Amino acid sequence: MIQDITPYQYKNEYTPGPPGKKDILLFYDGQKALLLKKEEEIAFPAFEEAEAYIDRDRLYQEYTYLFSVDDTRFYLGNPAFCVDGLCAMGYTWEDIRIFRSMGPKHLCFAGITGWQLHRWYENHRYCGHCKSPLKKDEKERMLLCPQCGNMVYPRISPAVIIAVTHGNRLLMSKYAQREYKKYALLAGFTEIGETLEETVEREVMEEVGLRVKNITYYKSQPWSFSDTLLMGFFCELDGEEEITLDEEELALAEWFERDAIPVTPDDISLTNEMIMAFKNNER
Repeated sequence: MIQDITPYQYKNEYTPGPPGKKDILLFYDGQKALLLKKEEEIAFPAFEEAEAYIDRDRLYQEYTYLFSVDDTRFYLGNPAFCVDGLCAMGYTWEDIRIFRSMGPKHLCFAGITGWQLHRWYENHRYCGHCKSPLKKDEKERMLLCPQCGNMVYPRISPAVIIAVTHGNRLLMSKYAQREYKKYALLAGFTEIGETLEETVEREVMEEVGLRVKNITYYKSQPWSFSDTLLMGFFCELDGEEEITLDEEELALAEWFERDAIPVTPDDISLTNEMIMAFKNNER
C-alpha cells in the first residue's frame, strides 16, 4: 500500500529543527504539487536548489517542519519564495493524484502526506473560538491560540472499507458522480457515537439495503487524499442478496464470482489489497 515504503522509514515525530542543504521543500497550490518528473519517477527540490532563487537568510527562517524519511527532513515551503526559478529548472505543477501512479514510493508517500498537512495549516489560520491568529506550537504538531488557549490538532477521519462476501462471490460497486470510475468496495465514514462494526452494518444497509454478519477486521491504512484513516473489514451477507441501490452514493453495485472479479493488483490502496485477497482465495 502507499504507506509501505520499506526499506525507508517514515518518522512522524515533531522535531522542528533547522533544515540542511539536502533536506526537501514541498510546495503546494490547491490540488497541485511542485515536482520534477523523470520518466516514471518524481523528485522534489532540496534547500540547496532553492538558494539560487531566494535570499538565503529568508529561506532558512521561513519554513514549516513536516516529518522525516530516514535522515531526510521534509519542510513545507511558501510557493511565493522561489517557484518561478524552480519551474525554469524543469519543475512543474502536477495534480496530487500523480502520487498514486509514480515512483519512488517513499517520495510519493511523502508528497501526499505533506499535502494533507499543508491543507490543515491552510484551513486553520484562525481560532474557531475567538478568531485570533493561531501560532505553531514548539513541542508538538499543534496550533495554539495565544488569546484563549484553544488547541487545534490535525484532523484524521475514521472510515471503513467493506468487503461483503456471499459464498464465492464479492459485492463490488462504482461511485456515483466521482472522477474515480473503477470498481471498488463499499465504504463510509464513522459517525459520532458509533463503533466501527456499527459503521459497517449501517453503510451496507444505507448503500445497498443488505444485512451482514461475521464482521472481521482486516487491516488499516492512512489515506491522506481525504484526511482519512481507513479500516478494512470483511463480512458475510446475512439474508437476502437482492440489492437496493442508493443512487446518490453509488452508480452501481453487483455480485462477482471470485474468478471473474474485474480488478488488477496494485500496491497503493487498501481497497485493492482486500479485493485481491478475496480473488486469490486468501479470504
